[in-house]
Amino acid sequence: MLRITQNLGQTTEPAQDTLTLPFELRRKGRLRALSDAGTEVGLFLERGQVLAQGDKLLSECGRLFEVVARAEPMVTAHAADWPGFARACYHLGNRHVTLEIGPLWLRFPPDHVLEHLAEHLGLRLEHGEAPFNPESGAYQGLGGHHHHDDHGHHHDH
Repeated sequence: MLRITQNLGQTTEPAQDTLTLPFELRRKGRLRALSDAGTEVGLFLERGQVLAQGDKLLSECGRLFEVVARAEPMVTAHAADWPGFARACYHLGNRHVTLEIGPLWLRFPPDHVLEHLAEHLGLRLEHGEAPFNPESGAYQGLGGHHHHDDHGHHHDH
């Protein structure tokens, strides 16, 4: 098993192999997987980072792998206009939903409650398979998610 220990990010250096993973596995810093060429690899990466489409990973022996986001069941919600899109982002964001955001569309894993809300907000839903590359979050890279209760309201978590 090859040990992958470094994420080089979005470098232009060509990879020798690819590693196709769904979003849930791209969130893990420790896992065993099979590369697309059939090589058994173990990821030993810094915890807390999400592997993005196109990231290059370096093994201890110098072999370079490119991350590919696997297509998986997704709901893509299309807005007719920017005010409707902003409203949907606001309401889904208040639910702390992991979203991929594009021009006038949002993508999230199938969830009947979120789908109902999106339809209620006037979005047109499309079910299918797609790679999931959600936003990393406002607190990504800032040392963690901290709540300060001096801003006038309470969060129930």
